[in-house]
Amino acid sequence: MQEIGKVLSILGEVRRRLVRIAMVLAPIFGFLITFELKPFPLRLLGRTIPFAYPWPNLFYNVTAQAFRALVQLELPSNVVLLNVGVGDSIMVQIEIGVLLTVILGMPWIIHEVGAFLVPALRRNEREMIRHIGLPATALFAVGTALGVFFITPLTFRLLFLYVAAMGLAPVLGVQQFVQFALLYSLAFGLVFELPVFVYSLTRLGVVRAATWRKHWRGAVIGSLVFGMLVTPDNSGITMLLIAAPMIALYFGGAWFASRWERRSTARRIGPSAVAG
Repeated sequence: MQEIGKVLSILGEVRRRLVRIAMVLAPIFGFLITFELKPFPLRLLGRTIPFAYPWPNLFYNVTAQAFRALVQLELPSNVVLLNVGVGDSIMVQIEIGVLLTVILGMPWIIHEVGAFLVPALRRNEREMIRHIGLPATALFAVGTALGVFFITPLTFRLLFLYVAAMGLAPVLGVQQFVQFALLYSLAFGLVFELPVFVYSLTRLGVVRAATWRKHWRGAVIGSLVFGMLVTPDNSGITMLLIAAPMIALYFGGAWFASRWERRSTARRIGPSAVAG
């Protein structure tokens, strides 16, 4: 009965944290799908500063504005987007809204997850989380930004060069575009977390640094498989654009893991040598 009580207590805490997260994320999502941001030039000290204020609009809302910005940023100008399904435009707004909600609410999500996990962690695990928290967040932001601003636009340009070479009309369904753009960009954010994952497992003593170097061939194959799974098209180009940086980041993570392991060994040996 005592074990059941512990499980129920943990489930109750999980429910409480999820409710707290939902109480923050729900208003953010509601704002994104019911308001637009109207540009307003703000004059301050003789300078014009770009500014925007919210205005109710159920159709041309923030998610629609974000969609138009994505189209302008990532697609070649000659590509025509089609609303193939009746509800495609609604689903696109929901998908973009969910993504923006998670991004904007990520600090609160991390806070609640950390508050749930920290009491159950050992001292060295809490110390490691403090050390990797900022690098992990920065790497995810850098990877996602590279995906949105550079890699995804480059991929679309390359793919539509093949379309032009075949003499085909450059047409794309709106759902295909959004799913490709969001999934591909987020995949780069996840890929950039790989060094943190490798380093963390070594620091926790789960995987030795030599193991990462020994199984590099499996890492290369795994990177190719991951690139194949996360890219919604069937071309090898997108798979390689994901797999190549993933392989490089794997070796980078293995190097940092080896460096930490050498320093940790030196710190342990040092006092022992002095004592001897």
